[in-house]
Amino acid sequence: MDTIDQIREKMREENLLFVYRGVITSENSVPLLLLLEKEMERSEFSYLGRKRLFMFVLESLQNVSRHKDSCDTAAMSIVVYSKTDGGYSVSTGNVISSSNIPDLKERLDGINKLNVDEIRSVYRRMLSNSKISSKGGAGLGLIEMAKKTGNRLDYDFLEIDDEKSYFILNKTVDSEGMGLHQAGDRQKSFRGDSVANLEKLMTANNIYMIWSGRITSDIGEEVISFNETKLLEDMIDSTVRRRVFSVLVETMENMSKYGVEKQAEDLYGMPVVILKLEGQDYRLTTGNLIRNEEVPVLKEKIDTINRYNRDDLKDFYRKSLSEQTVESERTGNMGLIDMARKSGAKLGYRFDTINETYSYFNMTVPINRNFE
Repeated sequence: MDTIDQIREKMREENLLFVYRGVITSENSVPLLLLLEKEMERSEFSYLGRKRLFMFVLESLQNVSRHKDSCDTAAMSIVVYSKTDGGYSVSTGNVISSSNIPDLKERLDGINKLNVDEIRSVYRRMLSNSKISSKGGAGLGLIEMAKKTGNRLDYDFLEIDDEKSYFILNKTVDSEGMGLHQAGDRQKSFRGDSVANLEKLMTANNIYMIWSGRITSDIGEEVISFNETKLLEDMIDSTVRRRVFSVLVETMENMSKYGVEKQAEDLYGMPVVILKLEGQDYRLTTGNLIRNEEVPVLKEKIDTINRYNRDDLKDFYRKSLSEQTVESERTGNMGLIDMARKSGAKLGYRFDTINETYSYFNMTVPINRNFE
């Protein structure tokens, strides 16, 4: 099973919507939040439920940002959004010093023993007494998280080595934004292995972002906005940023163009967007369900584009532009040609037959930083 199949299977099995692995900052926290908000707008969540979860996620991201262990290990931080029956689940993971575990565990266990009224009372007392530092008050951030959703916090610590551990914090909420304990009524501890294994899979394959879900114009805008923020933070040259931005826009539009009804996606495979950074190159991989009758035409288009060199692509682009009409826009070549022009490389693709009606279309677009 190759990487994209592994990721698709994991996203499907665990109902994952979005995963980001990397340094969490105040700047990229905004598009991270907005991605979840846009997804929730299409759900049955109440306004109050959305607000509660939104505030919890904000505090969680700030907590990870404040307590990142070092520049190197901060790149191992992870944010995971997933859909559950009747709600959403949000997990964060980051590296901490193992020496901090006893104190942190004591605080979390203390918070989890409190009822809603006690949480509010402790929060008010801590707010008035705690000395606020750049890393927050003494447990104030954790009590703030519990206060937002009125329930306990699920957590786990996984040893990395003798000095460091991976701290995973999780919250699952219902449609009203009220917390649900992962273990339900059973006295079973929450386990963070799934989140940690996902981080390892992404690290091994140089992946920093995965989106799995229906591609709407709003979702597409936020995925693009998030990556634009990351490119700015990575101080990537403006020319490269424009090329990455342009290719991402075209691929999202291409996925939307060949999209199928949501019932089929639920059964056979959601769209997936995967972004990698490999050395000096970016690599964008997308996957989406398409109808089998569209496969031969799409395959012919990509094969034709891949036969052209850079100069020929320019001529082909101008020719396709002059021939395009409103009626031919859906089946035109423009988006694919533009991807190849901006990429400077061949478009990789694969069609996996699902059944007599559908196939799953995978496409990879590499973007070399040194290409001009």
